[in-house]
Amino acid sequence: MRMEDPRILEYEELLEDEELWQEGDDADHTGWFCVATNPFPCPASGCDFVAEFMTAAHLILVWEERDDPNLLRHAQRAKQVGRNPRVVSYERSFGPSASYYAWEAAGRPVHAVRGKTSP
Repeated sequence: MRMEDPRILEYEELLEDEELWQEGDDADHTGWFCVATNPFPCPASGCDFVAEFMTAAHLILVWEERDDPNLLRHAQRAKQVGRNPRVVSYERSFGPSASYYAWEAAGRPVHAVRGKTSP
């Protein structure tokens, strides 16, 4: 599995109207780790949300361990596309969060993008 630049939506179906995914457990991820980045816009047409962290469906993705291989892989990909990633300790004041692994289990939902389909 590889992380893709959200501007590239190959083999993905855009959705017109959908509700943003929520993790559902309302867990407090304070002290977990997230990836701060240079600001970047949501890929959904007409959405004015600008992220300053690695996000999915406008939720800051968090990992329990600073050296989690998936966190490091996502940070590397952000570096490759010029987003200046920095691993930081998550604080609630940053905004709503979701565990990376709960997001994976939910099918990796992204605002206005349905999961990948076959080419």
